[in-house]
Amino acid sequence: MNLRVTYLLGMMLALLFLSKAEARDYSALVVDADSGRVLYERFPSELRHPASITKIMTLYLVFEALERGELTLNTPLTVSRNAVLKPPSRLGLTPGDTLAVEDAVLALVTRSANDAATVIAENLAGSETAFAEMMTAKAHALGMRDTVFRNASGLPDPMQVTTAWDMARLGKALINDFPRYYPYFSTPRFYYRGQSFDNHNHLMETYSGMDGIKTGFINASGFNLVASAKRGGRRLIGVVFGGPSAKRRDAHMREILDDGFAQLSGAPPAFIEADFNRPAEPRAAARLADLEPGSPRVTFGSPAHFRSARATGRHARPAVTTEARGNPAHGKASAARSGPARQGSASANAPIRRASVSRKAPTEKAHAPPAKTSKVAPASCKGKQGKCGK
Repeated sequence: MNLRVTYLLGMMLALLFLSKAEARDYSALVVDADSGRVLYERFPSELRHPASITKIMTLYLVFEALERGELTLNTPLTVSRNAVLKPPSRLGLTPGDTLAVEDAVLALVTRSANDAATVIAENLAGSETAFAEMMTAKAHALGMRDTVFRNASGLPDPMQVTTAWDMARLGKALINDFPRYYPYFSTPRFYYRGQSFDNHNHLMETYSGMDGIKTGFINASGFNLVASAKRGGRRLIGVVFGGPSAKRRDAHMREILDDGFAQLSGAPPAFIEADFNRPAEPRAAARLADLEPGSPRVTFGSPAHFRSARATGRHARPAVTTEARGNPAHGKASAARSGPARQGSASANAPIRRASVSRKAPTEKAHAPPAKTSKVAPASCKGKQGKCGK
């Protein structure tokens, strides 16, 4: 009898341990971009696979090159065979094509095109491997101590890891450092060579104040989202990793951002637990209704353990205090040559978590995002299972 009780207790403890381990594929964070106040957090320092939110850093380096005058929005980027062969999502390029910088930017923020990400990497650094090293170096300089990039797209690589905290730092730095270019992330639709590509961040159509920034999905990560919304002059940055579907990830992001804005108005924190912060259902039992039409099925199962070069580095950039918006022009995307001016604030140097580093604002270039158009219906990612650039 004692042996039977011991066996049953052991099985219960093992199941409890496995449940907690699987549940921790999820993580989330909401911070006030101005003060650095944490409004919601669940495992924000645990390592996760970024998937296509990797492209936020890819675009950060593009915007830096534009600010330095090394690129213009019309600079042609050469398309290689290596770029064309990347798994979906893709823009549908052919070897020997050229892709304008602005079209590459719009392809990443809407279509989440992996071929366009590789085109950027190869043209800026000579190879995607070299570009990934630049990305990692920049991440550490921004205080993203636990982030390692291995490619420019977010396609599966067991060594490509980050945390919710690091992605919040990156989102804040991009908004602050490039207010002229950040509005590209609110582009609802991109037109290219007779095709239209819709933005995967569907919350921008329904969530008041949301103006970006990027979704992501691979099997090892689940559905990820870095989002930013601004109401009444206050900006929140939210991060969710590990959603079982785009729909449920978005619902959780909406819930924790709503709670964050309520706290800024004096309400006490609500006790919010993601309905997917629990062991994943067996694939046979997964409900197709939870997935958006055309979305790939999710197979949970991150690596047993992550490895990351935990390098020390400086921490987050100052908060942005400008609110910028922009949408695409019709036909092949082109830019209107005007944009929001950089503004300052007494709270601009507030840290996001630890110590912040003040930084001289880069010189503005005569580049600007496209003019505003109406919102459009969302489109789902059409990539193969586990290869989606969503």
